[in-house]
Amino acid sequence: MELDEQLERILAYGEICDHCLGRFFGKRSHGLSNGERGQGLRVAHAIERNIPYKPHEGSCWICHDLFSDIGIWAARVGEALSGIDHSTFLIGTRVPPLMAESEEMVWSDLGLTGPEPLKSEMNREVGKAVSAITGKSADLSHPDVVAILNLAEGAVELEITPVFFRGRYTKLERGIPQTRWPCRVCYGAGCERCGFTGKMYPDSVEELIGRTAVEAFQAADAVLHGAGREDIDARMLGSGRPFVMEMVAPRRRAPDLALLEEAVNRNAAGRVGVSIGGWSTRGAVETLKSEKAHKKYRISVEVEGGIACNELEEALDRLKGAVVCQRTPTRVVHRRADRIRERRVVDARVAGQEDGRFFLDVVGEAGLYVKELVSGDGGRTQPSLAGILGRPARVIQLDVLEVEGSEEME
Repeated sequence: MELDEQLERILAYGEICDHCLGRFFGKRSHGLSNGERGQGLRVAHAIERNIPYKPHEGSCWICHDLFSDIGIWAARVGEALSGIDHSTFLIGTRVPPLMAESEEMVWSDLGLTGPEPLKSEMNREVGKAVSAITGKSADLSHPDVVAILNLAEGAVELEITPVFFRGRYTKLERGIPQTRWPCRVCYGAGCERCGFTGKMYPDSVEELIGRTAVEAFQAADAVLHGAGREDIDARMLGSGRPFVMEMVAPRRRAPDLALLEEAVNRNAAGRVGVSIGGWSTRGAVETLKSEKAHKKYRISVEVEGGIACNELEEALDRLKGAVVCQRTPTRVVHRRADRIRERRVVDARVAGQEDGRFFLDVVGEAGLYVKELVSGDGGRTQPSLAGILGRPARVIQLDVLEVEGSEEME
């Protein structure tokens, strides 16, 4: 179909603005805006048909003259971005179904190739206007904030890109989970079981760090990503466990991390401590989760009927270097896949003795269930200390002394 015939058919649909007309032929000619292209096509059509030139008048049946409001939309975006730290932005547009269907109908009816969607032009034109107003630049790949134009409601919706920082935490108090644990009864809604908090435990490492961080970043929430996790009844000592903290929808993007570290340690004193190493990224979260770091534990062990130190040391020698087959422990099988995992015991030795109990230092591969390495978990873990000794053994207390991990998680 010839260009002039396509123009004739498009104009027959009804009154159309130069922007929408020009967008249908977005790949024809370069260096023109859609508005300029549409006006030129209208002139060319009048000359070809030898008819009076008729400029656009009235309301466009596709966009309802949306592009005459570019300045209004840019002002709305500027107002929405006010008070939010950002260096870059990106514009997105939520187009009402009727508008999208209208232009798609023309594309289909005329078999047009290379038309530009309305939302693309709106994103670009409003983006240029916002940049002129704010002095900020658009970033198509990694913007600090995305402003979505909701055309149907005449509103701007913001999606603020998360900010990440990295560090290590120590947990000095037993009975604190690593992350928020929703109530098993109400699943976070609030009930008598949880005292209407929606949580199984009043606090978590995530919250003890996150509360202060949320305030510093003026964020909506804080999500902790740890390099593994310790049991609720275990302490995390030594240099601490590597973590990356994700700040959700932060209105401030770069508070002083040294001051944040001081504030967290002050507010969570005696319970949780942090050493913040610097800024991080979402990619570092994936690296953190995939690392298979060795962990060192200090465990207090009780053997039924008592045991001589040399007998215990002989049993531990048999565990050193052993590859242990562990079926998912009974205590966690309700929330984890029931399968057999193989993990190696790197080292195991007696570290001390007190009141009939022994302190053992155990180094194991990531994912080794240390409590079950001692108890055997009814035969689900083999070999185990209890199995080698031929009598029951159990962990009284457990501390994590060291977690290997990358110090550079940027």
